[in-house]
Amino acid sequence: MRAFVFPGQGAQAIGMGKALAEAFPAAKAVFDEVDAALGQDLSGLIWGGDIADLTLTENAQPALMATSIAAMRALQAEGFGIDDASYVAGHSLGEYSALCAAGALSLADTARLLRIRGRAMQEAVPVGVGAMAALLGLDFAAAAEVAAEAAQGQVCQAANDNDPGQVVVSGHREAVERAVEIAREKGAKRALLLPVSAPFHCALMGPAATAMQAALADVTVNAPAVPLVANVRAEPVRDPDSIRALLVAQVTGSVRWRESVMMMLGAGVGEFWEIGAGKALSGMIRRIEKEATCRAIGTPEDIAALKG
Repeated sequence: MRAFVFPGQGAQAIGMGKALAEAFPAAKAVFDEVDAALGQDLSGLIWGGDIADLTLTENAQPALMATSIAAMRALQAEGFGIDDASYVAGHSLGEYSALCAAGALSLADTARLLRIRGRAMQEAVPVGVGAMAALLGLDFAAAAEVAAEAAQGQVCQAANDNDPGQVVVSGHREAVERAVEIAREKGAKRALLLPVSAPFHCALMGPAATAMQAALADVTVNAPAVPLVANVRAEPVRDPDSIRALLVAQVTGSVRWRESVMMMLGAGVGEFWEIGAGKALSGMIRRIEKEATCRAIGTPEDIAALKG
């Protein structure tokens, strides 16, 4: 069995998807449609802009989704479709890419939703008030204890359960800085602040969740062609109303990536295709299950290798 997985923020790079767009008209059409939906030359920024501008949350989120869907459409042009997967899943914003790939959301709606999501997440907390930190070498339970101890009346939550030795905490900057020190005292291999612009996936994102609830109420959500393994539940879901609610909950909830991968492995998935930019998810998956087969699919060469 195979799962298609879609990367989240942090995978962005100048030039991503350009070779796909040059090699596959179907991939180029994705970038054109996203540009039109946003009223912005986003593809120009992706392929020839400044990395600082691309990394802005409101740009990075639709840009990464566009790159993933371009890779998906290129795959389809070569005879590989969504039906070749038993599940789809995405890391944070990658969940939107997964839903678009599986036909639950239209491409234009997905681009507009991610522009709203990116802006709302950035505006929810003033710059400098929040922070995120990676705790390496602690499991989720230990990291959650660290976060609880560090909170001291502020927000500090385990935000991303990425793999057995990598958990990200999020919240008020002072609390997250305390979490870094506590984690080191408790034997973390490394604990470091992350270069992010806002404290994602914690209670401080409440205003962004409200914005997404309003935005999602205005779009059509279809049942995906294959089940989505949802971030906040680590369980498969196909019901459109449930998907809508989970996308709202995801803004303040933990990304349960480790559990999501374990769920798919337990269901018989042995092969994961990472669709889009980078190879971060493949690394996480291999740390969860070293026997899992992972393929990163983001270039024409990657797609040609499938046919070889």
